[in-house]
Amino acid sequence: MIQEELKFELFGIAIITFALLGLISLFTPAVGTAGQFLNQCLSTAAGEGRYLLPLLLIWLGTKIMRERSNVQLIPQFLGVALMVLIILSFMHLSVPFADVFQAGQKGEGGGLLGAAGSYLLLKYFDLAGSYIILTSLMIASIILATSLSLSHLSNAIARTFYSIGQRLFNGISRFFFEELPEEKKDKAPKTAAKTLIINNNGGTSVSIQPSTSRNSQTNGQTEIVKRRGLAKNTPEKSGNETDEAFSHSLALTGGKTYLLPPSTILSWVKTKEHGVKDKEINEKIRILEETLASFGINARVTQVTVGPAITRYEIQPPAGVKVSRIVGLVDDITLAMAASHVRIEAPIPGRAAIGIEIPNREISTVHLRELIESKEFSQAPSNLTVALGKDIAGTPVVTDLAQMPHLLIAGATGSGKSVCINTLVASILFKSIPDEVKFILIDPKMVELTTYNGIPHLITPVVTNPKKASGILHWAVKEMEQRYELFAAAGVRDITRYNKIHSKKTLISQEFLTDPPEIAETANNDGPLPFIVLIIDELADLMMISPAEVEDSICRLAQMARAAGIHLVVATQRPSVDVITGLIKANIPSRISFAVSSQMDSRTILDMGGAEKLLGRGDMLFFPVGAPKPVRIQGAFLSDKEVETLVNFLKEQAKPVYNEQMVEVLNSENNLLNGQEDDLLPQAAQLFIEQGNASVSLLQRRFHIGYARAARLVDIMEQRGIVGRFEGSKPRSILMTWEQFRQAFKHT
Repeated sequence: MIQEELKFELFGIAIITFALLGLISLFTPAVGTAGQFLNQCLSTAAGEGRYLLPLLLIWLGTKIMRERSNVQLIPQFLGVALMVLIILSFMHLSVPFADVFQAGQKGEGGGLLGAAGSYLLLKYFDLAGSYIILTSLMIASIILATSLSLSHLSNAIARTFYSIGQRLFNGISRFFFEELPEEKKDKAPKTAAKTLIINNNGGTSVSIQPSTSRNSQTNGQTEIVKRRGLAKNTPEKSGNETDEAFSHSLALTGGKTYLLPPSTILSWVKTKEHGVKDKEINEKIRILEETLASFGINARVTQVTVGPAITRYEIQPPAGVKVSRIVGLVDDITLAMAASHVRIEAPIPGRAAIGIEIPNREISTVHLRELIESKEFSQAPSNLTVALGKDIAGTPVVTDLAQMPHLLIAGATGSGKSVCINTLVASILFKSIPDEVKFILIDPKMVELTTYNGIPHLITPVVTNPKKASGILHWAVKEMEQRYELFAAAGVRDITRYNKIHSKKTLISQEFLTDPPEIAETANNDGPLPFIVLIIDELADLMMISPAEVEDSICRLAQMARAAGIHLVVATQRPSVDVITGLIKANIPSRISFAVSSQMDSRTILDMGGAEKLLGRGDMLFFPVGAPKPVRIQGAFLSDKEVETLVNFLKEQAKPVYNEQMVEVLNSENNLLNGQEDDLLPQAAQLFIEQGNASVSLLQRRFHIGYARAARLVDIMEQRGIVGRFEGSKPRSILMTWEQFRQAFKHT
């Protein structure tokens, strides 16, 4: 059987071949009788526009070969075909009405196709009406073929003409009114450097009066700079705009085709452009410089950057002024600016300036679709690429979870923490197929991540019982250890090199493995190992149930799981030291902090203050591993309806394949992982069978363990039927024989 993708390629090649024969026949008779027949057919059908039909077929064949799917191809083809028919009708309008079909048969005008269109239009709408109808249909066909919005197209044209007119006006003004060199030289001491204003929220640039300060002796001119690629409320696309929104089909294990979700399933709500007006920016520059001057600091604003949520004013203090003096004036600057919060970044990393961040009057929403369609995300090679939001300059912030390699997220209720987790999960789902990335979702709150139940990327159903979570984490530790056994046997160091071996069909011999029954099956049958992303939505609930086990598992995974392809994302709304312990924080290097209630909470997460100054609603500080300081980001927004649409799309592509051991943990009445919670269980059971009786004190003496662990081992064995119930002062009875023991622990 021919694969579905190959069928599309063969069909596309056939169409292109037929179109090339027809196109060549229009220029030379060297293609034989068939070519002459095609020439006659094309001339009769399209007349003087006969070259358009072969070009249309070549375009169609190329699209079929590239897309290998007809999901979005049909409306595009209809749009282009309608465009060709309209052009042929335009060409035939010059033919007299009485000779419309005769001229078409002779190959004049637009041929028979143009004759049919012009005949109907001229009969019912006359010449003027025909031009109006054809013009409207041409616009509609362009929209249908390119998926471009008419409003966006008109805005782009208007901006282009405005830019041309502004440049022309500035050129004429400089030509007639520019000062002579001698005059410039005389006025040079009175002119200060320009203030660069980077406004990324759109709008039109207007002339701004120089920023004047009563306490300053210099007058600064303000220059407006618009970043066109980042100022729009339309998503930035690379290459062919219409192609970026399409999904791509990939092959799953077993030969099934998996279609990556297209970005068009996410809604795009055109929001009102709030931004900050240039006049307001100049007024705040004046107030800021006057405020600093009133405290004896004659600093000036060198650059202003307008972002989605805040505006950063960069000031350059004069020589001899300590940075701490400016930082200490944060409350006075907040009062002078009439702002809710002011955050000072002193100094800005890599810049000889101090940043004063002032909130905008209204926050511009950053939609996830805009980031998914951005060049930064679409060209990222990693399957674990995450779109976080936009920074202060309005640039999309895209990071790789594999490089973090673990992430700690904290923030107060309603600050945007859960939306951030949803955007993280959705970003990976847009990039990867189920064979490449698997998820383990632990949601003790039962409302945030349960929507993802049923997607094919899950190893286990979403875990909502905190008592089961420690068993799930223990399974992840075991999986990490088994993967390292595989890597050692294969002679590789990480999951990337191991998967390259499998891509070359190099299988690992079972005789080199230390655990053949389980590990060999994974190595030889499962093929390349998927990345595993383990997300805990509320760590505080788990730490209340079983703090020791949860902390131990998280620390082991954080220390060793990176090379095994297992990555942790831990979130909490209570960033206290009893939840985010020193061990957990030391082993999770990358952090995201949303708005918190106190500076102490900010220091717990970031080891520095600043998170208490955030605005909420997605305003975050992202502190990746290796960065000197955190980066302020306005997080992307993903609505519940968009999450449901994405989940429904994924459910239609494939069904989840759950891990049997993890399902047993969820279905069991406790979280003991069917006896595999403790590595000492086989030895403890063997000891009891040899001694003929069971007691907690015997385990403590033989294995040098504490009472809690020994008692837990006895409870596990009681549940599995190895020992009897507690009978007061009498020792527990042994219920398992040697034969039953060998059968139960044959794999260990």
